[in-house]
Amino acid sequence: MMNQSDQEQRPPQGGRKWIVTASLLTAGMIIGFVVASDLGWLPTGHAVPDASSVPIARPVATAPQPVLSGGGGQTFVEIAKAVKPAVVNIYASKSSGRGEGPHGGGLDDPLFRKFFGDEFFRRFEQQPKDRKERGLGSGVIVESNGLIITNNHVVGKADEIRVTLSDKREFKAKLIGTDPKTDVAVVQIDATGLPTVAWADSDQLEVGEFVLAVGNPFGLTQTVTLGIVSALGRAAGIAEYEDFIQTDAAINPGNSGGALVNVRGELVGINTAIFSQSGGNMGIGFAVPSNMARSIMGQLVQTGKVVRGWLGVSIQDLTPELASQFGVSETKGVLISDVMDDTPAKKAGFERADVIIEYDGKPMDSSAHLRNAVAQTPVGKKVTVKIIRDKQPKTIELTIAEQPKSMTRSGEEDAGDSATPTGVLSGLDVRELTEELTSRYGFKSGERGVVIVRVKPGSSAEELGVREGDMIMEINRQAVTSVKAYERMAGKLPKDQSVLLLLKRQGRTIYLTLRP
Repeated sequence: MMNQSDQEQRPPQGGRKWIVTASLLTAGMIIGFVVASDLGWLPTGHAVPDASSVPIARPVATAPQPVLSGGGGQTFVEIAKAVKPAVVNIYASKSSGRGEGPHGGGLDDPLFRKFFGDEFFRRFEQQPKDRKERGLGSGVIVESNGLIITNNHVVGKADEIRVTLSDKREFKAKLIGTDPKTDVAVVQIDATGLPTVAWADSDQLEVGEFVLAVGNPFGLTQTVTLGIVSALGRAAGIAEYEDFIQTDAAINPGNSGGALVNVRGELVGINTAIFSQSGGNMGIGFAVPSNMARSIMGQLVQTGKVVRGWLGVSIQDLTPELASQFGVSETKGVLISDVMDDTPAKKAGFERADVIIEYDGKPMDSSAHLRNAVAQTPVGKKVTVKIIRDKQPKTIELTIAEQPKSMTRSGEEDAGDSATPTGVLSGLDVRELTEELTSRYGFKSGERGVVIVRVKPGSSAEELGVREGDMIMEINRQAVTSVKAYERMAGKLPKDQSVLLLLKRQGRTIYLTLRP
């Protein structure tokens, strides 16, 4: 999958706050990260269900345990006893000189001064030159030789990492590797015979299942909270590759990197973030699925880096209008809005407007789902992809390549007059591409289309997402090569007809349906 152009467009976050459950303490001040992993806030208030209603197999422990027979409320007690010894406290510290702000900028950084205010700036200057930033989080022992999985935001930039076990022993940890794109990290301590938590297949997890979150919220070690799986496949705008498990089990600052386990005591996720508008618990927490975390961990341990699979296409989710336009009966599937040259997808024969409905034997219901599936595919593997093309099913086979380290964004160029669209396109002013417009909107030479220089406020085009700076490449699957061509096509459209546009926006191509 492409680096940035492969990504589905993320909705603006607006007033949302993502609390990363990891906290920083600097010179007596506590700085909370807006995401959620080392310190998350979520007191839920679920009543503990009758254990007899919850099917339980063997809880995970270092030695085999007998199958539990429910009753007496012992089920969750036994799970907690088995899992808690494998969940650790992680303390990460980093030295920071006086000349740096929270994001690494100097004290003269205007953004730093504007955000924190003059009074904070004055007090900050009075702090000692050298100080320690300390972060608090959790981790899960997954191998008895001291291998621990946690979050990147807990340990990623630390100078020193210390781990405290449930039996109070403390170790200095070695950073094995990090993956900021999924917020996963792996550390190791010099110890053997440690208790572990077994991996679960997170693909088998279902909404409504009971789960327990185990971690160290606010430094309160060995805390266990109960909830259910609220949703699966969540994309929250926290990391680049997301397939989060959403839960209402209480997750708070300090929980980042902790365990989310099922009723068999198996690891289904690594707690990462919470959603909060107040900084407190709102019953919405997120965890990286165990299958994704385990795959990333394996690569970090073996090679110290993560290699991702790649198709070489731009993709977007299907709306009901787009599904109708492309002959798909429902909105499950992923629309290809562009195919890059000299890529696995191009060589295999993929085309713009293909709809991917199945990848490597698994149905695809969203662009995030497809991106994650491709990224986790081993490089060199041959996969079968089922698509809908021109309303007909088709199967394509291709070999997955390694995702390039960097991708360039596209743009464009030309010269001309304004035009007045009619019908559903009313409210748009377009022009041929001049050198000035090419520079202004970041296009490049070689592409054809007309650029939108104004979107009338309150028009249906504005309400449906058309923006100034978008380039119209196609109308109803017909290429737009000039303003005259655009005017001719727009003038023939009935006023009550929906229009399918192919747009170039910030280097990416997207389809958009305009309804009257």
